Amino acid sequence: MDVFDLFQRLGVALAIGLLVGIERGWHLRDEADGERAAGLRTFALSGLLGGVAAALSAVTAPVTLGLIAIAYTAAFAAFHYLAASREGDFSVTGVVAGLLTFALGAYAVVGNLAAAVGCAVAMTVLLALKQPLHRFVGALSWVEIRAGLILLVMTFLLLPILPDRPVDPWGAVNPREIWLFAILMAAVSFAGYWAVKLVGERSGIAVAGLAGGLASSTATTLTLARMSKAAGGGETLLAGGILLAGAVMFVRVAAIAGAVQPALLPSLAPPVIGAALAFLVLGFILVRRGGDGAKQAGLKLDNPFELATVLKFSAFVAVVMAVTTMVNAWVGAAGTFVVAAASGLADVDAITLSMARLAGGTIDYGTATLAITLAAAVNSVVKVVFAASAGTPRLAVLLAVTSAIGLAVGGLGMLACPAGACFGIAAGG
Repeated sequence: MDVFDLFQRLGVALAIGLLVGIERGWHLRDEADGERAAGLRTFALSGLLGGVAAALSAVTAPVTLGLIAIAYTAAFAAFHYLAASREGDFSVTGVVAGLLTFALGAYAVVGNLAAAVGCAVAMTVLLALKQPLHRFVGALSWVEIRAGLILLVMTFLLLPILPDRPVDPWGAVNPREIWLFAILMAAVSFAGYWAVKLVGERSGIAVAGLAGGLASSTATTLTLARMSKAAGGGETLLAGGILLAGAVMFVRVAAIAGAVQPALLPSLAPPVIGAALAFLVLGFILVRRGGDGAKQAGLKLDNPFELATVLKFSAFVAVVMAVTTMVNAWVGAAGTFVVAAASGLADVDAITLSMARLAGGTIDYGTATLAITLAAAVNSVVKVVFAASAGTPRLAVLLAVTSAIGLAVGGLGMLACPAGACFGIAAGG
């Protein structure tokens, strides 16, 4: 490298040390001079030392960097040990920060500058967020930790080993595709749980509806319906939360279908988005009219991410995919509609994914659109039944009337824009 490039990289190494040193110096600002094992100047020099060591190793021998790193580690750790012995604070964070500052200074000279700076910023943020992170960890329950670990196992251990090809005679069931969709559902469900937990009780019903609709609007309906009976009130607010979950469900259907088969959107968007907007507006109206119903309902959500739920969902998706493919091959579109309606009794994601994959191939776009909208409509009706069985009669009436309005708006969207006419194109065109 030329002289300008070398000075530039050494400048970055020094800047990395200064960045970390500012945070460390502020953290130890109450200690008198001479009582700090490492502050602003020490970390700045550590970054620069790493850069100089890397530059020296480039013109001498690679072992030079290693020898300087060993000497630096020994000296830095020794001074920290003396300070810790005097103060009774045996945290190793400062030592690790010093070693990483040295390493990033060296990498800034021999490696990628952007990566070195990015790692330095990440380290500084972690150091600065000591107290919030400790409080966060202290507030975690075992259920939350377990769910996070399961999600990591699903994503990084199980997903890579699943076959990425159909494994059934009909070419409908792809294990990797199904499992990836299950991971997305679990991740969104977990994120929704944390959104509700962080927002608090008053806004929790609306957030629960919006976030719960991302994972399972049916499960959200059952949860909120049970609250109406347990709390003995708050039906207006809870009905609004259920409608918001339904609105998100319709948006989710469009997103899934569009991601798998974009050509399906022109015919699917008018009824689905129309219903989503109607549910959203009605939901917010009821939430606003619900007032302080959140306090009356006493919102308390359990972690919605359970492995058993994910496994059942994956199995359900696989069965729906296989059955839909077989029924369409043997019976035709009429059989597909029967499967769609039956699937909508429990879930709309599976039939949406299946129809989107088959649209334009074994199933035409019009049939796929009708099947998906039929499943969504049936699912919306089922939610009213669930609300009537698990909640209060007043909740069921509110939900029945507003859901009927939302589905009517969706039906008008389909009639007004058949086959994507409102977009000026035909579905699949």
